[in-house]
Amino acid sequence: MDLGLKDKVVVISGAAGMKGSIGETILQSLVNEGAIPAVIDRNDRGAVYVDKIQKNGIDALFCKTDVTDPNQIQIAIETISKKYGRIDVVINNVGVNDGVGLDASYEEFMNSLKLNLVNFFLIVKHALPLLKKSKGNILNIGSKVALTGQGGTSGYAAAKGGVLGLTREWAVDLVPYGIRSNAIIIAESWTPSYDTWIKSLTDGERKLKSILKKIPLENRMTTPEEIANTCLFIISEKSSHTTGQYITVDGGYVHLDRSLLTQDNT
Repeated sequence: MDLGLKDKVVVISGAAGMKGSIGETILQSLVNEGAIPAVIDRNDRGAVYVDKIQKNGIDALFCKTDVTDPNQIQIAIETISKKYGRIDVVINNVGVNDGVGLDASYEEFMNSLKLNLVNFFLIVKHALPLLKKSKGNILNIGSKVALTGQGGTSGYAAAKGGVLGLTREWAVDLVPYGIRSNAIIIAESWTPSYDTWIKSLTDGERKLKSILKKIPLENRMTTPEEIANTCLFIISEKSSHTTGQYITVDGGYVHLDRSLLTQDNT
């Protein structure tokens, strides 16, 4: 399906993760659709990814940015604006489940909010004039932790709850400009960071099997490709009357009736 994303300028934060991460997979999917990705990330992998994209004859831009620094975010959006003169989509994808719990300091909690929430606000704030011109849209990448809690990660949970709040607030706020705002909610997806976490556990294989049994649809994790495909559909004009929505891509993990889980989940 042609999603009509060719030559659309898509600002995407947190797209310089390891190969196979959700952000990197969304980035490559955007390229495959002919979009022009403008990557905002602090990791130099972003430069490597963009260089490879450009060598394949596709326009792209990397803005090395510490998203906890408001000035760097403003400079990144100004750089994108100067090069392209337009922004059609913003995908806020930064998220680190950093384990900042109730035993953390005030400073650690605030830093978690800056990393996982505040930059969403700042990127949209600075991109908004160009989004208004293009009647573009916003997609925030969220987490099940906002809905279910997890334990031991107050900063991340508060931030991801805030992401969902901003998604609805912006959907209301930006109706007069024809700007849509939606969120993708992710639960269990097999990424490099998830693999690292499982391997860090003394009973990792047992834990993984237990998790898989709790995912109703096919007892497997959501792939980053499945998440990316949903993201691209939501930001495209194929989803032109969808706004203020939380789209959960998780094989039914969060919402479906527990009676589906007929296996022993211990």
